[in-house]
Amino acid sequence: MRVTTAVLAGGGAAAAAGAGAYLGLISGAMPLDVGIGRRMRRLGPLTVDVEAPRELVFEVIVAPYAERAPRALRDKVEVLERSSDMVLAAHRTPIRGRLVATTVETVRFTRPERVDFRLVRGPVPHVVERFELSESDAGTRLAYDGELGTDFGRLGQAWGDLVAARWERVVAAAFQTIKTEAERRAG
Repeated sequence: MRVTTAVLAGGGAAAAAGAGAYLGLISGAMPLDVGIGRRMRRLGPLTVDVEAPRELVFEVIVAPYAERAPRALRDKVEVLERSSDMVLAAHRTPIRGRLVATTVETVRFTRPERVDFRLVRGPVPHVVERFELSESDAGTRLAYDGELGTDFGRLGQAWGDLVAARWERVVAAAFQTIKTEAERRAG
């Protein structure tokens, strides 16, 4: 009887620890970067044409990082540190229910043609991304691409594929928000 109780208690503790580690990993609260078996995968590409001037589209992109960020974005982005052309920002993304993933990234601004992002803390050890703005017949072409890296070989690669799919959906939604707001302001 005692052995069975001990085994069940140990199994329950292991399951609770595993669940806690999983929640810590997906929420970004417990980043894991060991550099063993690092695999890289591409993010994007994604492009959208915006019927607005490039400078205006750039302003919409940098608005969440401004000294006075729009109220609607304050729950999603928190600037932790600021310099003239770069911020360190925490980005909060709802995952499921009340679970929120928090990533911390540097965001560098090259007015008006580029915004670069580099992951500091998150559900994977490596993400580098860029938004490029170029003039087009419609007004502005906004393009996205990047790379995502995971550790632990094939296991990490499978995790990276799950994270990348969600990551790209978040970027696509952000592009639609940027397009809508820039076109509203230009109209």
